[in-house]
Amino acid sequence: MFGAHCKKQILFIDANLNIGAKIKVSGGGKCNLTNRCVSAKNYLGDEAFIQKSLDSFSSADTLAFFAKQGVFPTLKDNGQYFCGSSKEVLSAFAAANSKHKFLFGSKALEVEFEKGGFTVHTDKESIISEKLIIASGGVSFSQLNASGIGYKTAKKFSHEITPPYPALVGLTLQKEQFWMKELSGISMRVKIKYEDFTYEDDMLFSHFGISGPAVLNTSLRWERGRISVDFIPFLNFDMNSRLWSEKRQPTSVLPAPKRFIKAYLHACNIADKPMKSYSNSEKEKIVMLKNYPMPIAGTFGFSKAEITKGGVKTDAIAAKTFESRNQKGLYFIGEVLDISGELGGYNLQWAFSSGANAAKNFQI
Repeated sequence: MFGAHCKKQILFIDANLNIGAKIKVSGGGKCNLTNRCVSAKNYLGDEAFIQKSLDSFSSADTLAFFAKQGVFPTLKDNGQYFCGSSKEVLSAFAAANSKHKFLFGSKALEVEFEKGGFTVHTDKESIISEKLIIASGGVSFSQLNASGIGYKTAKKFSHEITPPYPALVGLTLQKEQFWMKELSGISMRVKIKYEDFTYEDDMLFSHFGISGPAVLNTSLRWERGRISVDFIPFLNFDMNSRLWSEKRQPTSVLPAPKRFIKAYLHACNIADKPMKSYSNSEKEKIVMLKNYPMPIAGTFGFSKAEITKGGVKTDAIAAKTFESRNQKGLYFIGEVLDISGELGGYNLQWAFSSGANAAKNFQI
């Protein structure tokens, strides 16, 4: 979406046919608006830049805005605020922007600047404006008309771009872990570690690899190499565990889906037999469930990614106004910037914070 300030009026240019197409699919249609605890630590990007924006428009400000529109999200146990339906959110935005004009189903193709004004060329017409906000997002969700127009425009005004990459997306596996493909559909609680980051949440096995909240959050930070997975995070388990005296089998003793434990034992060429009967070498392989090294081949790609990481670098963007330092009157907000958030309402909060701060200087 583009926001153009022209003829003393604000015009929204959107390639989609309705307002907030991506919000409509957020949080499974229930729209995870924000989180109780939001800080720069929840994002990938320039932390000082991010924190300034969050301080200027916080999650509390987001909730206050929606409260004025009669929308009261529900706080869940994990700190996420969900609405009953994305329709509530879209109606709130429509009401708050009723005095402005919308140009739906119009795809921006090119932006030019001359004689103190911007010209946005779309597939239907050209619009001249005094100021311009680029809120075009990344290149994920091509079915929602995502495109690289934001990056193209930024480059035209000498902004540097961090190469875009799929994020909040499933991860594909190396050949050694192909045994996991037979577990498609199984979801289990795990703890994943990648470098200095650890995420504990559900992992979902699929025919393509691994997904689920723990994996999606890991994908935000992952660049290359292996991750480490604790498949039994609720259990203190090592070579000296009392469980090795058990007469029961691992499928009955270990707190994980039986189908997963069976597949793991089979992949390790270990029989499912009484815990007390395992040799030390077999025990070592089973204990690896607490710290399983998993080489990653790649991601499911942009078509499956919830967001795009990378984008317009923030060193040439004013932290409080989001105006370009290279071109007066030009603003970049939201996902088009080189800032990406974890799951849990953080990306919508970033869209709201950056948008609200830019709007303060985008007045008629």
